Amino acid sequence: NPERPPTVEYIEAIAKAAEAHGFSTLLLPTGAGCLDSLAVAAYLAARTTKLHLLFAARPGATSPAIFAKQLATINCWTHGRALPNIVTGGSPEELAAEGDFLDHDTRYERTREYIHLLKQLFTLPSVTYEGRFYRLENASLFPKPAQRPPIYFGGASDIAKEVAAKEADVYMMWGETFERMKERIEEMKQKAAHYGRTLRYSISFQVVLGETEKEAWEQADALVSHLSESAKRKKDELIQKGDSVGAKRLHELMKTSAERRFQIGPNLWAGLTQVLSGNSIALVGTPEQVADRLIEFIGLG
Repeated sequence: NPERPPTVEYIEAIAKAAEAHGFSTLLLPTGAGCLDSLAVAAYLAARTTKLHLLFAARPGATSPAIFAKQLATINCWTHGRALPNIVTGGSPEELAAEGDFLDHDTRYERTREYIHLLKQLFTLPSVTYEGRFYRLENASLFPKPAQRPPIYFGGASDIAKEVAAKEADVYMMWGETFERMKERIEEMKQKAAHYGRTLRYSISFQVVLGETEKEAWEQADALVSHLSESAKRKKDELIQKGDSVGAKRLHELMKTSAERRFQIGPNLWAGLTQVLSGNSIALVGTPEQVADRLIEFIGLG
């Protein structure tokens, strides 16, 4: 955003505001349009005292042994505040620019191995492993975390859900309608139970607030009132070229709700999905209304 460039001062201000207002965790994303998540986590680790730093890593960019050491170092310095978010990636073009040319399903098979190895490195004295994608001989981790960090992971495709059920600790989802979220969580509970496991869940939303609901919707409409047709076409093309099932789900929600001003449920809005990829569904309303909707989603488990 040219109006809010990601300067070190701006990023630090966000982290300190989040900590001061009681937020537990800050997600530090990875991607071509993002700052390096490890560098940001290392910087913020020294400038916060309670905030957990959930920073993303792609299996195609960093080996599991190297990432385990990076995370364990920040985890040690912050007394357990560093958390791993393993991101497979959903844009073949962006991944190819980083030298990663695997197809969608093969990437998720690699992610499964990656998470499996991270858990071993975090807990075992020594790891020797030979799989399809990785080979380690007598790998040990220093510093060793006092307790194994929970693995955060997301993905809406069938193979991603299997990886989550078998290996992840927290299954991350971009917000959709209440009914869709209920179906997905119930599905994942069953898949995890098949492996004798129980998952925790994370749902992400944007938020648009107003002193009244009318004011909140006016602010939401204002956010997209000047969107150019070229920007919308660029987003359409991005979805067509990409292979992220989750992004396609949100784009479809947006397209089918256009005649309803992108309203997809009580206080739920898909207007930002016209140009944003990833987490783009917004909760719109007064603080009390947004809190009520969040409590309803929390009730799903």
